[in-house]
Amino acid sequence: MATPIFSFFIILVIYIFNVVGNSLTIVIIRMDYKLYKPMYFFLGSLACVDMSLTTVTLPKAMSILLSSKKTICFACCITQMYFFLSVGVTESFLLALMSYDRYNAICHSLHYNSIITNRVCVFTVLGCWISGLLSVLLPVILISRLTFCKSHDINHFFCDISPVIQLSCSTTKNLEMFIFFTAFIVTLGTFSVVVLSYVKIVISILHISTSTGKKKAFSTCFSHLISVLLYYGTLIFMYVRPKSKSNLDNDKQTSVFYSIVIPTLNPLIYTLRNREIKNSLKKLFKKKSVFFS
Repeated sequence: MATPIFSFFIILVIYIFNVVGNSLTIVIIRMDYKLYKPMYFFLGSLACVDMSLTTVTLPKAMSILLSSKKTICFACCITQMYFFLSVGVTESFLLALMSYDRYNAICHSLHYNSIITNRVCVFTVLGCWISGLLSVLLPVILISRLTFCKSHDINHFFCDISPVIQLSCSTTKNLEMFIFFTAFIVTLGTFSVVVLSYVKIVISILHISTSTGKKKAFSTCFSHLISVLLYYGTLIFMYVRPKSKSNLDNDKQTSVFYSIVIPTLNPLIYTLRNREIKNSLKKLFKKKSVFFS
């Protein structure tokens, strides 16, 4: 078993990599006017969400590893749960929005600029954040009103729904059903938008006559599709299932994947397959090398 100090440095390296990678993505998009497009506006927004997702949990986890008191106050726990869930839901809406953007770019290319305007970009991303903040508010309030008379040891590295509810001695059946249906509507609702968008995209690509055109169309959405499949696969496994299928030890491993690994890998997933971002990155480093020489 890893020592707390070793675990601290592993988490610290991952967190730094996450912040640097996502911050660099935002800086590249902001500094290159050629990237002032809806696709990159949404990508920059996703980078901001990914940083927020890890920032909600990892700093507190690191402080607990270094502290002699492995505790978190109840108000802090509920606050962490609220912001983690709201940012997670925001990412679900944002990934669905990015799928819809790719659908319009490929299937309605001639009208794309009139459909996805700058105003639409700003208000839809703002809508994703508001939806995330509001959709989890009632479930978290209901959880905060539970009575906790069992052990107060949370079997997790942050305050997630299942490990907190399992500590309650209140009747939680109705609450769990409400949370399940909320997660079902949000997760499968946004995932349906993704699926329908990519079905339309695939049909449209198959009608492209040239192999070069097909390859170019697939390359514009391949990275996003990888990110979507990884994120929604783990999210559905975690939240859209009956409590009887829940196992906290397995849940911890799965939550590491969607709350830490995927947000950290997203900058690599999007930049390594995107020629425009790679060119902008090269230009940025060339400017820095000229500046320091």
